[in-house]
Amino acid sequence: MALVAGVDSSTQSVKVLLCESSTGEIISRASAPHPSGTEVDPQTWWDALKSALNDKAITDIGGLDQIAAISIAGQQHGLVLLDSNGDIIRPALLWNDVRSAQQAELINKEFSDIAVRTGSALVASFTASKLRWVYDNEPANAKRIAAVCLPHDWLTWKLSGSKDIRDITTDRSDASGTGYFNATLNSYDREIFEFCVGRSDIYLPRIVEKNSLAGTISNSSKTKLGAGAGDNAGAAFGLNLAEGDVVISLGTSGTAFSVSSQQTHDSSGMVAGFADLTGNFLPLVCTLNAARIIDAAAQLLKVSHDQLGELAMQSSPGAQGLTLIPYFEGERTPNLPHARGALVGLSLENNRPADIARAYIEGALCGMVDASRRLNNGASIPKRIILIGGAARNSAVQEIAATLFGCDVLVPPVMEYVARGAARQAAWTLNDVSELPSWPLGESRQISRTYQPEVFARYCEVRDRLYVTN
Repeated sequence: MALVAGVDSSTQSVKVLLCESSTGEIISRASAPHPSGTEVDPQTWWDALKSALNDKAITDIGGLDQIAAISIAGQQHGLVLLDSNGDIIRPALLWNDVRSAQQAELINKEFSDIAVRTGSALVASFTASKLRWVYDNEPANAKRIAAVCLPHDWLTWKLSGSKDIRDITTDRSDASGTGYFNATLNSYDREIFEFCVGRSDIYLPRIVEKNSLAGTISNSSKTKLGAGAGDNAGAAFGLNLAEGDVVISLGTSGTAFSVSSQQTHDSSGMVAGFADLTGNFLPLVCTLNAARIIDAAAQLLKVSHDQLGELAMQSSPGAQGLTLIPYFEGERTPNLPHARGALVGLSLENNRPADIARAYIEGALCGMVDASRRLNNGASIPKRIILIGGAARNSAVQEIAATLFGCDVLVPPVMEYVARGAARQAAWTLNDVSELPSWPLGESRQISRTYQPEVFARYCEVRDRLYVTN
């Protein structure tokens, strides 16, 4: 029995899954927390990963010495800057840092065809925007840059033990979120990159394709290093996602994504034309406000998440006319980085915990309905929604989602899908390219409920009245 490990290095924590390579059976798991914030010292990610890999749950089965391959999936877009010695220049700017909104607009203006070239018009979340922000605001740091990489690139490099920045690798899925990568050609767009940093002598990670190797673990000729992936591509691979499915992930951010054989080129910036890790594409819409809105509701009402769900189910669809627009910390889709949320329609009748709970959950979910419709320009309701993420475990969220999306909602077994996808990729490195590991997902809950289109229609009416969107 060969063991493989998958790592999810997310905003909040690092999670490690140890799996049997042929079946995907989970043998062991470990985790460690990450610090909060929109800029973080990458060293804390490395310390957390080492802590998780040294957890008793992993060492009891022999630790890294017993693992045939390991892959890392990480939070997309994070800007990691290294000098010529491989030292970190400044804290990494994360996907949820919106200070570079002006730079995103500048880059889009400079390259009017950027959506054609990279699959995406830029917003503040993209790596390119953050890189240009450093160039504009921290010239001393910009002059020191010798290499630019992403969180999963840097962690994979650290696991390899190399000190040479020219050994840093990435994969097309994560590179497709930088804003300076062409996922159709599978190559960097150096013109865009050089505009962002003002130089041409900076190293960008080598692209490792599909199930090829990035290297081996430090001091080991046995443990293979997979290419790794962006977190959303890892989740898609972990879910065995097929064309026609739309994933709604309710985590720190909210994402809606699907697998496609064709790349999207949305000049509005709503749909990101990402790549997956198999050679296909992963059109994706991201919101900044998802599970955190449900957290905020629980805090406001001073109840647990389960109690919040119970309250929400005591209300009716539409929360008796109460509508929440969930832009608490600005928004990425639509592109409103400086917006704030709004609770509209308060009356003496709906100013009660049950209706407020319902409005918050519906608001968070309507933001995701909006996201899912934008995947194909609102042309149709998806055939099936796969609902994942921490907030998706709440039964009320599941029930309400089924009334808002207008199609069946599938809730797969709770697991670390991103880490599972990374582990499945690690297993793939042990096989021939044609032998994609077939890992059964397990029994899922399917929910069918009466469609309530008026709730989303009301949400859109309030949104368009209060905000100028693009």
